[in-house]
Amino acid sequence: AHFGISLATKDGRVFETGDSDQLFTIQSISKPFTYGMALEVFGQEKVSKHVGVEPSGDAFNSIELEAGTNRPFNPMVNAGAITVSSLLYQHYGDEALEIMLKRFSDAAGRELMVDEAVYESEARTGHRNRAIAHLLLNFGMVDENIEPALDLYFKQCSILVNCKDLAVMSATLSNLGKNPVTSKEVYEISSVRNMLSIMLTCGMYDYSGQWAYNVGIPAKSGVSGGVTAVVNRQLGLACYSPKLDSRGNSCRGID
Repeated sequence: AHFGISLATKDGRVFETGDSDQLFTIQSISKPFTYGMALEVFGQEKVSKHVGVEPSGDAFNSIELEAGTNRPFNPMVNAGAITVSSLLYQHYGDEALEIMLKRFSDAAGRELMVDEAVYESEARTGHRNRAIAHLLLNFGMVDENIEPALDLYFKQCSILVNCKDLAVMSATLSNLGKNPVTSKEVYEISSVRNMLSIMLTCGMYDYSGQWAYNVGIPAKSGVSGGVTAVVNRQLGLACYSPKLDSRGNSCRGID
């Protein structure tokens, strides 16, 4: 099985070992990066009317909303990420994917693209995510344009990256929003702060508390086997190993 590790420092040096250039789909690792985009478009106050910031303690694909507010618990569970994609679609319309790809590419330091085969498969089989989206629509958390927003979400999860891309994307967050390899300003400092907070408290599915206790740095995992983490103002690191544990985290990635 593939296993790769990459590390990018705040002064733009990149270290790699193993299968660090093996491409895989970004999946849930996209969630903090789209959340940051939504924060910059709408501001914290508006976004937090639609998505909470509390760890849920439930599985990432749980069909459950916060009691009282009917918001998704946080932007790292599918319900929250679909709400964020819906907000971005509401703002950017059909250009949303292009704008998202541009931002992700700026963070990675190279041009990224969508794996069409994975996207088509996810769109064809993503009934649970459709159920979540319709529940959100029922409570007025998302816009009526739910189909194109879901389509955007499926494409977002199907963006192809490798370990080096994720390490540089994380190093961009570590470097207060500026890509340390290309020197491009990608995110505002204020949104980076919120992105890192949510990664620390909710980024590793329902292993997030244990991760914060054991490791103590903001991180995000995805079901394709990627894990990326940020050491603030120092470096970004990423690893890829497809075998998952029962919570959806890469077994080697969390060790």
